[in-house]
Amino acid sequence: MKLPTLREVGTEAKLLLIGIPVFIWTMIPIYHMFVFAISPKEDAFTGKLWPTHPTLHNFSIVFHQQHYFLRDFWIQFWNSTVIALAVGALTLFVATAAAFSISRLRVPGGRAVMNMALFTYFIPAAFLAVPMYRTMGTYGLLNNHWSLILAMVTIAAPYAIWVLKQASDKLPVELDEAATMDGATTLQLFRLVYVPLMMPSLVAVGTYAILLAWNEYLYAFLLLSKDTDITLPVALGNFLAADDSPWELLMTTGFIYALPPAAIYYAFKRYMVGGLTAGAVKS
Repeated sequence: MKLPTLREVGTEAKLLLIGIPVFIWTMIPIYHMFVFAISPKEDAFTGKLWPTHPTLHNFSIVFHQQHYFLRDFWIQFWNSTVIALAVGALTLFVATAAAFSISRLRVPGGRAVMNMALFTYFIPAAFLAVPMYRTMGTYGLLNNHWSLILAMVTIAAPYAIWVLKQASDKLPVELDEAATMDGATTLQLFRLVYVPLMMPSLVAVGTYAILLAWNEYLYAFLLLSKDTDITLPVALGNFLAADDSPWELLMTTGFIYALPPAAIYYAFKRYMVGGLTAGAVKS
């Protein structure tokens, strides 16, 4: 068995010295959120590292909607879920079709379209919020889930197109030629050759779009206003409108809302790195 060299040990030690503080710094907010969630209201601000009488009562209040700010919790959770899944599906549809057309079909002007799409990221998304609000109002989409879905697809699609195009460029062109010689149509080439080979990147991009929509606050706040239409991040912001905000319920709801993204990430993490970096190195 080969023993590690002094340089390798030093490198690993440096990584640990950097990684451990970063990990602790990242976990501190999550820890405090959980401590708030299991603390009775009277113990929420005692400053203790662990509550004297931990309880799951706050979770029961949230799940049974036993507070004014939680009266539409499950509807708002459902809204967030539907919007996130719709954004993921539409982003995949648009980005996959665009990447296939640009990379495999070599449509005229494809690269210019991709460069123009990426150029939109030079403008911060917050600056586009008011123009987006006016656009949705012009087409009568305000207070409609489709307004937020279309807005988030607009934000997510350029990056998704770029990632899928770079990954698509790595696929051997001989596969397309062989399928075409066997009589495959363009649609069959797309469905039977392109999509299966691109599956890791598709999963990564779909996950990215879903998480982007799941965590969105600004556009959801601007485009949706009814309590039964808004997403849960906007509903969480309403907790702060009260003079005596129920912080323990706010943290409990936030902790519950953070669980699905964590589950999605850990379910597809093996696709995330490979899928999002596919094409980063030209072979």
